[in-house]
Amino acid sequence: MKKMPLEKAFTLIEPGPVTLISTSDKGKHNIMTLTWITVMDFTPRFALVTGPWNYSFNALMKNKECVIGIPGAEIAKKAVQVGSSSGKNTNKFKKFGFTPVPAEAVKAPLIKECMANIECKVVDYVKKHDIIILDGINAWIDSGFKNKKMFHAQGDGTFKVDGKKLNYRKIMMSKLPEGV
Repeated sequence: MKKMPLEKAFTLIEPGPVTLISTSDKGKHNIMTLTWITVMDFTPRFALVTGPWNYSFNALMKNKECVIGIPGAEIAKKAVQVGSSSGKNTNKFKKFGFTPVPAEAVKAPLIKECMANIECKVVDYVKKHDIIILDGINAWIDSGFKNKKMFHAQGDGTFKVDGKKLNYRKIMMSKLPEGV
């Protein structure tokens, strides 16, 4: 092994799926692209990192709700473009061709073009680290989800698309919750 620069170590762990987080405030919908998100155990509880530097942060903290959209690789470029612009003076749904769909339990919209959406409520905020804890309250999935590929940020402006799937369910069965 060879030593790598410590400031690049995050690129080894970052490759979770790229997500699109929708918010709504006073009837104005917005989307931000986020890769710093993780599941917490085998539950619909998620942690994401964002803060006041993102325009959506205020709506997220004020209304205590959002939708996590999981885009497929076929819309990767648009998702990256969303994350490279501000919603302060831009209607990102319109500019990037996304369709807001009314959610069942939150004001933030589902994103029709995403292969899955999770309606969430904010349950905690760790200000020191800008970590927001969300509880999922509804989940929606595109019927073609299993045939689509997610894409993952590498932390350096490059992305990878899902590849070959490895199936080790038999090994993991004793660890998986019933029904998963």
